[in-house]
Amino acid sequence: MDMNVKQQETDENSMPPPQIYVERTLALIKPDALHKAEEIEDIILRCGFYIVQKRKIHLIPEQCSDFYSEQYGKMFFPTLTAFMSSGAIIALILARHNAISYWKELMGPSNSLKAKETHPDCLRALYGTDDLRNAVHGSNCFTSAEREIGFIFPEAVIEPIPIGQAAIDYLNLFVNPTLLAGLTELCKQKPDDPYTWLADWLIKNNPNRPNVQMSS
Repeated sequence: MDMNVKQQETDENSMPPPQIYVERTLALIKPDALHKAEEIEDIILRCGFYIVQKRKIHLIPEQCSDFYSEQYGKMFFPTLTAFMSSGAIIALILARHNAISYWKELMGPSNSLKAKETHPDCLRALYGTDDLRNAVHGSNCFTSAEREIGFIFPEAVIEPIPIGQAAIDYLNLFVNPTLLAGLTELCKQKPDDPYTWLADWLIKNNPNRPNVQMSS
């Protein structure tokens, strides 16, 4: 075998596996579109998104101010916080490849009136009425998604987990205890097919499994 081929194979075998994760973003169904939430969620699922977590909540004005802190100082800020605290909203963590950009595309332009002209099939054109009551919200970038998901879902794990202390904390908090419990139960049960049994047990007892929570 050619030495260059051998060296190439050695290099490939020594390379660390690629980091693979499914991007997540935050989606809000605003008070004006709450009565159409089921329709909107159906469109979301049909467009290839996976709903990781879901909550129905009613934010107070102070919470809305904190959530939209990046908009603080703009003329529409008081009106925005008053509107977003005027009724319940549906919050969703959405996951798929390039979730942030695909969700922004599905929402369409922020002004629903313009969206009806330029993107008639987007959610804001279908369910919004103006630039404020535009039916849905989405994170603008990964940093915003990380902050907004953490605001609405404090227990959520945001991928990718950076290498370092955060990864160690994640292993100690979620992976190791779950795996230890599964292996302990495996020793007790002694199933005929331990691999399949453990795989099924881990799926059933996944601490980060989707959690649909409807709260007032």
